[in-house]
Amino acid sequence: MEHETAMKPAKGVYYSVGVGPGDPELITLKAIRTLERCPVVAAPQTSSGEMLALSIAKQAADLTGKTILPLHFTMTRDKATQHAAHETAAAQVRQYLDAGQDVAMLNLGDVSVYATALYLAKILKEQGYETRMIPGVTSFCAVAARLNTSLTGIRTPLHILPGGDLDALDEALALPGTKVLMKSGRQMPAVLERLAAHGLLEHSGMVCNCGLPDEMVRPDLSQDAAPVDAGYFATIIVKEEE
Repeated sequence: MEHETAMKPAKGVYYSVGVGPGDPELITLKAIRTLERCPVVAAPQTSSGEMLALSIAKQAADLTGKTILPLHFTMTRDKATQHAAHETAAAQVRQYLDAGQDVAMLNLGDVSVYATALYLAKILKEQGYETRMIPGVTSFCAVAARLNTSLTGIRTPLHILPGGDLDALDEALALPGTKVLMKSGRQMPAVLERLAAHGLLEHSGMVCNCGLPDEMVRPDLSQDAAPVDAGYFATIIVKEEE
């Protein structure tokens, strides 16, 4: 019994791993090596059972023999409900960390941009666990490449904005430089109306589900309007008038 404490395994490390926007060829070598090294891979799972980040990762990394940990999150904007879901997910991850197993949490795009993985990292770090971040290709950089356009010039600022925040959108669209509107989702009709009101449709392009089989590209929203049901993974790039 006197050796029980000494034999207790060291806590595992929690890795937030960016798997890019959808194309498995855009997953970094570091992300692949991290996934193949960690015995546990956690991934968000929708209510329908879909695990998009996991399906992308499986096309690039060998996950044979890994423990797959599905985690459920809520799309509500209620902060208390969101936090409760994050606490529950962190508790699920913690049981593996306490057993000395490293956990790789998959995150679409990059882990520093609207990243669910970082909410868990914050909770776990506050509880004394080691956390690390593995960056990934951002969705808006992939979208810019798909539209064959640049995001900045030598003096051009870049603004990353939540398109669903309609109250702030008019002010944001008046900012100088390039605007990236993310996560417009069900607000897409209103977002398009705002772009039209500012005379920016012809300077705007959009990609939905960039890098995925159902990818949709709209290089010029004044010529080919975005569908009303563009979906959660719709990113709009608004260029400054030249």
